[in-house]
Amino acid sequence: MFHLNYNHLYYFWMTQKKGSVTQAAEALYLTPQTITGQIRQLEERLGGRLFKRKGRNIEATELGQLVFRYADKMFSLSYEMLEVVTFQKENESSFNVGIADVLSKRIASKVLLAALPADSAVHLRCIESTHEMLLVQLREHKLDVILSDCPLDSTQHPDLLSKKLGECGVSFFCQAPLPEKAFPECLMERKLLIPAKRTAMGRQLTRWFDEQGLAPQIFGEFDDAALMKAFGLFNQGIFVAPTLYQEEFLDGQTVVLLGQTDALKEEYYAIFAERMIQHPAVKRLCESDFSALFAGLE
Repeated sequence: MFHLNYNHLYYFWMTQKKGSVTQAAEALYLTPQTITGQIRQLEERLGGRLFKRKGRNIEATELGQLVFRYADKMFSLSYEMLEVVTFQKENESSFNVGIADVLSKRIASKVLLAALPADSAVHLRCIESTHEMLLVQLREHKLDVILSDCPLDSTQHPDLLSKKLGECGVSFFCQAPLPEKAFPECLMERKLLIPAKRTAMGRQLTRWFDEQGLAPQIFGEFDDAALMKAFGLFNQGIFVAPTLYQEEFLDGQTVVLLGQTDALKEEYYAIFAERMIQHPAVKRLCESDFSALFAGLE
């Protein structure tokens, strides 16, 4: 059976990552001679050179590049394993959440409150940004979980998981008075404020307009749901919001309900790295039943 000394492989991997034997030796608190000797033994075992000279520097050979790709996966996974196994209580006291800016903040806050313990032992930190930017921060271990309006593409992010938390229908609102035509034809009478077409809801709206044979005039597209609603409250444009928001908009304000549909759904997903399944808040979030919330019973 072919035996591989993983210490030799680790020294080679560190040398390639650091760019030189000297820098690898400093990082590992070893002498350059020790690193060089270990790499030579690995080369003998693999039957080929891993580095070649390029001026005063060294660079990986084709064999070296191949070995490094495998070694990089191996040691990256080993570090991730250690993070999972040695997850400490002090890390569990913080809960870093990314919230997609297109989501309604009222519903997002209720979802997050369900994940927090009653004794408030968890320190919550929320970051609001686009779905794409939040994924970058999640991959960089800066976030524990993301609340987003769209599921994860597992082909592009095989190391991440997603769970659907719930969904709710969408309603259309505007400042009084009501347009003359009935819903949904009334959407043609005034300008619309809609989520950006790159968002899940923006794409749904575009398809729905086509299905209804409507060609409304779009006044503006918004990445931020709160900003879109603020424009709607101070403008004659029609704006969309989750149907669960009806009471908030119609209570004591000059806003009127044009209509609602379940053909459009605002969806909520939790996205997280597999290693974070041990985080108590992430675990509680994934195990919570939000059916009553999204049915409007809470």
